[in-house]
Amino acid sequence: MADRNGADTEPIKTAITDQDGLDLSIIELLFFAYRDFTSDPDHILADYGFGRAHHRVVHFVNRMPGLTVAELLDVLQITKQSLARVLKQLIDTGHVIQVQGPRDRRQRELYPTAKGRALALALARPQSRRIHDALQGSQGAEREGIERFLKAMVNPEWRAQIDNLPGNTPGKGHEDE
Repeated sequence: MADRNGADTEPIKTAITDQDGLDLSIIELLFFAYRDFTSDPDHILADYGFGRAHHRVVHFVNRMPGLTVAELLDVLQITKQSLARVLKQLIDTGHVIQVQGPRDRRQRELYPTAKGRALALALARPQSRRIHDALQGSQGAEREGIERFLKAMVNPEWRAQIDNLPGNTPGKGHEDE
């Protein structure tokens, strides 16, 4: 049966399988891991009326205090409009403050407040616990393999952002790409 545009509208009753050349088991593990990894912070964020975009901003402002709005846009890969709404809420609620850049007055540097730091820690603790529990019994080489895998999932042109985070060293636990 076809619709008026000639498209087939018959229901397909068979599942996509690995025979279709896809790595469905890893795709599904990533879906489920992400669902559960974000579930704890989602509950905390809901109490503030915040969402995952707020979480990402709070996280990176706390990891890189003083980063500029332009740098944050680069890290998050979102539009200025999307960031503006989220950032305004975080500033209005006292989680983040914006400071004029010392060299360029048009630049805005972002810093967490004590309230913002407390929120970042509250969001990271259950995620860190989940990672710790998942890595129980793993050897250092296994962790390095996991880190290498996750970094390889990031687009090559953005991998340097990971190395630039505090406490990370370029190439640590990774093959040079």
